[in-house]
Amino acid sequence: MRQFKKIATHVVEGLFALSGSITSLAILLIVLFLFKEGMGLFQSSAVETGYVICINASNPVEQLTPVEIKEVFNWDITDWKALGGKEGEIVPFRFEEVFSLYSDEELGEDYALLPEKLTEAIVMEPNIIACVPQQYAPEMSHQVKILPVENIKLSSFLSGEEWMPTAHPAPQFGALPLIMGTLWISLFAILIALPLGLGVSIFLAELASEPVRKIVKPAIELLAGIPSVVYGFFGLAVIVPLIQRLFALPVGETAFTGSIILAIMALPTIITIAEDAMRNTPATVREASLGLGATRWQTIYRVVIPCSASGISAAVILGIGRAIGETMAVLMVTGNAAVMLHSLFEPARTVPATIAAELGEAPSGGAHYQSLFMLGCILFVITMIISILAEFVSKRKQTA
Repeated sequence: MRQFKKIATHVVEGLFALSGSITSLAILLIVLFLFKEGMGLFQSSAVETGYVICINASNPVEQLTPVEIKEVFNWDITDWKALGGKEGEIVPFRFEEVFSLYSDEELGEDYALLPEKLTEAIVMEPNIIACVPQQYAPEMSHQVKILPVENIKLSSFLSGEEWMPTAHPAPQFGALPLIMGTLWISLFAILIALPLGLGVSIFLAELASEPVRKIVKPAIELLAGIPSVVYGFFGLAVIVPLIQRLFALPVGETAFTGSIILAIMALPTIITIAEDAMRNTPATVREASLGLGATRWQTIYRVVIPCSASGISAAVILGIGRAIGETMAVLMVTGNAAVMLHSLFEPARTVPATIAAELGEAPSGGAHYQSLFMLGCILFVITMIISILAEFVSKRKQTA
């Protein structure tokens, strides 16, 4: 019998070790896949895949940045002098315009003469800039110049202020508005949730009677199990109109609305962990404080809170992690606008919301698809930093 128990123990230990190994390997493979797909973005051309930018060979301009190409075709830049060329009005030319210049007969059977006609159109206009498919691009000659286009860079991805992944001919992958939107919404969510969560945790740990605590605490913990889409519906039906009326805003879907919803969603985590930390304060410490003549409130804010500061810090960090990773609720109430945030009362968009909204529409393997994986990498790094901070705070609590 003893031998059987010993064998069973070894089998159970082996199963646990195997389960842990498989889980660790799966996580490692997911992370590697995430970064492999995301880093592919920086091997992609800054111009839409399959297109090239052509200009007249007499034009002295040698290279354009993705932002400059976008502004030229959006008529934001209208003179070649602003791009380092000779003074002259820029003439943007899109590929489909060739069909209005030439008939089907002139373009030949199966558009065999299309490259020749495109060359002719470019040669006729010295100030032209044409975006054409690579398969129909004019051959390199002394009359036509194909501008070299650099690949997307990590620096421009992180610092770019425009997120327009479907713009033609130069998609803009500036993740800064999404990163800043995520951080600002999460930060203000914690600033709202922290005093409320700390107050409720103090009440449950120090002031509430045992019957009240047994009812209130499970009810608060149940809030963590409510699907995020339900919080989103609540925010859309109640918080959004309230914010719009209260602050006289044109729309109620703002970053501030998202912060309120995230604060509500982070409260159960903050309250539960902070309350447990306060209740774990040794009774002898409380008794010593009261024995020295301190009041109950003095004991709470001079003894209990400092003793449980590490646990409260861990609660705040985990609450931030909960807020940063939230998707559906934020997507529903923030206005989903990928612009730089100048005020909390403006629409915004977060990294998780962008991934959820756009991944289904992005062509697999394309730059847009890879850029969303790169956003996932950024989110992973942020979450990992938060997890490391939480682990550090927990260890500090154990050694204190």
